[in-house]
Amino acid sequence: MSPNPASAWVPAYGTNGFTEHTLSDALDVMQAAGYGAVGLTLGPAHFDPFAESWREDALALADDLSRRGFRIAIETGAPYLLDPFVPFSPSFASDDATPRTALVERAIEIAEIVGADCVSTWSGALPDGVSEEEGWRRLAERMRPLVEKAREAGVRIAIEPEPGMIVETVAQVLRWRELVGDPANLGVTIDIGHAIAVDEPGGAVGAIRAAGELLFNVHVDDMPQGRHEHLPLGEGDLDLAATFAAIDETGFSGIAAVELPRHTGEAPQRARESLAAMRRLGETDQEPWTAAARIEVAADPSVAADRFADAVRAVGRGEPARRARAALVRELAEHPGGPAAALELYRHGDADERLAVLQGLSDAADAGGVAWRGAGLEIVTDALRTNDPRLVGAAMGAFALRHLGDAAWRQGVLKLVFMEAPLAQVAGLAERRDAELAAMAERFAAERRAAGRAIPDDLALIGAAEGAK
Repeated sequence: MSPNPASAWVPAYGTNGFTEHTLSDALDVMQAAGYGAVGLTLGPAHFDPFAESWREDALALADDLSRRGFRIAIETGAPYLLDPFVPFSPSFASDDATPRTALVERAIEIAEIVGADCVSTWSGALPDGVSEEEGWRRLAERMRPLVEKAREAGVRIAIEPEPGMIVETVAQVLRWRELVGDPANLGVTIDIGHAIAVDEPGGAVGAIRAAGELLFNVHVDDMPQGRHEHLPLGEGDLDLAATFAAIDETGFSGIAAVELPRHTGEAPQRARESLAAMRRLGETDQEPWTAAARIEVAADPSVAADRFADAVRAVGRGEPARRARAALVRELAEHPGGPAAALELYRHGDADERLAVLQGLSDAADAGGVAWRGAGLEIVTDALRTNDPRLVGAAMGAFALRHLGDAAWRQGVLKLVFMEAPLAQVAGLAERRDAELAAMAERFAAERRAAGRAIPDDLALIGAAEGAK
């Protein structure tokens, strides 16, 4: 299920981004999108951990997950589950942390039943009037029995650094772990966006490497630098390619769950887009820069021009830049703003950039809608007017096969013959060639013979009566 076959982690989606769906419906949507796991936030929206039927509910969920082949992580971060007036209260450092520790105890019991990868939790904020020293003492004191309960149940606990809480960096998680005695079943949850929202040394890459083999759980989102705001991948400031490469470097084999609690009204769409983004990042046949740039362009086509300009510097001149740029054009195919963006890239591009647009357009030949057909025909028609055989050849790709009119398509084929460019570039030549094209080829051949000039070998691909319609 990992987007990168060489990776062992499993893409998941958090139920805190599906609060307008029932749990069963949310799992259906995730499964249909292609996920292999879920991050289940305990709370009234999907699974009430304090309901009288909690054990029966957990057994039923275990059966459901087994049927789906889903893995699960148990999350305990519902903001108002324990206090309807104050979010995330009480914390582990509150005077009375009993509701918080009771929640984690129940989460451990549920995790044991459903076979969860881990129970994820956080410290909470330092209450007014409590010193930092006392806060840390309380964190250690209250975590020790939970770790022991989890150990007996065969469950791991993962502490998440959270902006604005006592523990907001991986180094502080490791300090908490040390105070508890460095138990083997106590590790780290990293929200990759949090790492740039706080002053995490080295950003997300530094956080992941600091956690190392203690990385039990990952939350996936993007964020603006210095601001705690969960955004879809590609819409923030995170270096996505470097971040996911660092995750792979650790050998992480757990769940990487998308966390978009503020996009719950768009959950099915965001689920599909997020998994597509993770898969792009996991593709091994492209530069990491290309993977990250594709995500940015998919989110906002207006950045395509800047990324086109960056391509040579990022991946190198020639073929590497062309492949990267063509991949960006393909990314525009699913976006309403894609046709206009592709046109601008072509109009303002140099020959190499125009070649990439044409090749990307050919790969996106199935792009739907009148706007794409109109933009594509404008691009292809202009390219066929040029005297650059690379552009003419690229213009005669799959898009021209499906959308260019018969007369213009025949002229495009013949122009390649005039340029003595290989007709292997023409998509669908054998299936689309017809008697009229064959007649045009015969007239051209006759003119060449009369002038005592050689006849291109490729002309036989057009002029042979056998196979022409």
